[in-house]
Amino acid sequence: MAGDTAKKSDSPPELKALVQQHGAELSAQLLAHHRNTFPPEAEKTIRPFSPAETAKLLGIHESYLRQVATDAQAATIKNGRRTYSVQDIADLRRTLDHGPRSARRYLPHRSEKEHMQVITVMNFKGGSGKTTTSAHLAQYLALHGYRVLAIDLDPQASLSALFGHQPETHVGPDETLYGSIRYEDPKPIAEIVRGTYIPDLHLIPGNLELMEFEHDTPRALQNRQAGDTLFFARIGQALGQVENMYDVVVIDCPPQLGYLTLSALTAATAVLITVHPQMLDVMSMSQFLQMTGDLLDEVSRHGASTNYDWMRYLVTRFEPGDGPQNQMVAFLRSIFGEHVLIHPMLKSTAISDAGLTNQTIFEVERGQFTRSTYDRALESVNNVNAEIETQIRKAWGRAV
Repeated sequence: MAGDTAKKSDSPPELKALVQQHGAELSAQLLAHHRNTFPPEAEKTIRPFSPAETAKLLGIHESYLRQVATDAQAATIKNGRRTYSVQDIADLRRTLDHGPRSARRYLPHRSEKEHMQVITVMNFKGGSGKTTTSAHLAQYLALHGYRVLAIDLDPQASLSALFGHQPETHVGPDETLYGSIRYEDPKPIAEIVRGTYIPDLHLIPGNLELMEFEHDTPRALQNRQAGDTLFFARIGQALGQVENMYDVVVIDCPPQLGYLTLSALTAATAVLITVHPQMLDVMSMSQFLQMTGDLLDEVSRHGASTNYDWMRYLVTRFEPGDGPQNQMVAFLRSIFGEHVLIHPMLKSTAISDAGLTNQTIFEVERGQFTRSTYDRALESVNNVNAEIETQIRKAWGRAV
């Protein structure tokens, strides 16, 4: 009996207890890391931009920038040179847009005849750079004058963390999109939208609460009554409430095909699928595409819209010197043709290191890296997002 007792005391804990313990410990350590990186009294900000960067964002020459910028629009003088905050850049855009020939060049807001672009960024496999892509796309568009809403639809809430909103501490009940798409007493979506440190870029954060939609939907389908809004229409219906406020919505989807992802897909006007050019990832994407097609076919039979403006594949974490990766990219282009974006998102230590402190390449200081490493990463991000911007403009019928 004594031996049996010893065996029992040495046995491992129940799986649920171990998972709960590790979850609590990891959450506490991540919270401590977040507090060290961003103390409670600190607010996440974006760095100031040099005159050369500011002129490039505005699409003007640096000499012209000096003419139009007033002292009030120069944030600081550093080492004898002006720097410009994102608010300064936004103010300059409005000043420049008053010109008689601006034609929305500086404030490229959509007209009433141009529909809001809803871009779902998705992949079935984690690690494809989906969230990094979403964050950089949303920031790029906002920095270039568009009114952008970023939605974190992933319960893991990595996008929220990148924007400085820790899901465990900064996001309360009904403060995710679930609050506006739940089946009982949904909140107006305007009540859960948050501002960010970039003008005209707003955020709806995420956390584990989003999983409630996956649990509620089967019951709602079972108890459905005539006139009820089905699950696949709920995100589109919620976005309709703020349609006049934004030009582009960027949705970071969860890495699985659930009710949330399907609802985001049917609300979308455009789909961006990230893919890491490795055989296992491409095989996973093959299954993902087949399942997505079958599910969209099913929901379309129940009235869901599957119309869209464009769909593109973005090759992520690409290493140009890797032979097998180049072969895989060529393989994808041979199958999907122009549906694969011309520019891949390069694998970069600058982007991955920035992520360690919940920052994007637009937020980190250039001096933290060697010049060539930073410039190469920034060029890659800008090339990819400029290509996506072109797709948006084409959807609106604008010149590109």
